[in-house]
Amino acid sequence: MSQCCSADEFIDGDTRSTFSLILSRMFWVITSSVCGILDFIYAQYEWLVGDILGFDHVLLLEYINLLYWPVVIFLVFPLMLLILLYASALFLTIYRWRSHLHEAYHKDFWDGARQTLAVLWEGQASLWHGYAVEGLENIPDKGPALLIYYHGALPIDIYYLISKIYLYKQRLIHPIGDKCLFYVPGFQRLMKVFQVQPGTVEGCTKLLKEGNIVAIAPGGIREALFSHNYDLLWNKRLGFAKVAIASKAPIIPIFTKNTRQAINTLPFGADIFKYIYEKTKWPLSIFYGVFPVKLVTYIGTPIDTSGVDVHPQQLSHQVCEAIEDLRNSYQRPSGSILLALLDRFT
Repeated sequence: MSQCCSADEFIDGDTRSTFSLILSRMFWVITSSVCGILDFIYAQYEWLVGDILGFDHVLLLEYINLLYWPVVIFLVFPLMLLILLYASALFLTIYRWRSHLHEAYHKDFWDGARQTLAVLWEGQASLWHGYAVEGLENIPDKGPALLIYYHGALPIDIYYLISKIYLYKQRLIHPIGDKCLFYVPGFQRLMKVFQVQPGTVEGCTKLLKEGNIVAIAPGGIREALFSHNYDLLWNKRLGFAKVAIASKAPIIPIFTKNTRQAINTLPFGADIFKYIYEKTKWPLSIFYGVFPVKLVTYIGTPIDTSGVDVHPQQLSHQVCEAIEDLRNSYQRPSGSILLALLDRFT
């Protein structure tokens, strides 16, 4: 017995020694790397300020040190406090759904993962954008429906809507994604769990005939990158209309207020980026924003597609007019970010 104990103690001591050695080596590598980076930065600073600009780099560094604590006190500390408060509010939002999450994880692992992400998006939408939905009753509790929406620069409004419908209507939306999304590293599992599909007429028709809800933005990437004034850039696309007619599923028009004030693309160089996109289909642009503006998604009245005389072009025009009516009724023409921020308080 004593020999066993001494062997165990020897193994434990050896393990601890190895672990300590690994930690010390890691600490030495990290410390050396940080010191090397700091030395390089200081050398570049000395070269730029002293040799190129001709200033006293030591004196300038002293002035920078004088500004260090005021910046920390009046900028960094308040920012850290704001992040803490925001994280706390997000935690409480998730905690409110704890019973639903517990039940979902017991039922199906991936359903639990979807529920968790939906709660995260719902909390973030509520806290950062005061997100709201009008017309949620137009989403059917069962049966097929085809959601047609305006594609913002980054369709965060659709992420929020998918989360809200999943949480409050217990229905999983099947979004149609552009082909480029399927090649983004790390996105495959996310797209699989949330049932993102490629946009084929046959595939969408099959989903609708099975009783699912499908979401399509006919403008796609072109509309996301180059529609700066909420213009619908559908480029005579009729695929969604053919899908609706073939499946007899109702079309539900959707528009989100202020989505371009939240995130947008710079108009500078848009002609060059558009030329590149039309030639290569590379979605290049310069994004800016993530402003905490008020976002409201308006869900319009369903459009019946069961008529025997419905033509794809006629149906497309009808849906286009329905979305434009929502835009003209609720979107401010000026496109002011400041006014969109003030919407949070009105």
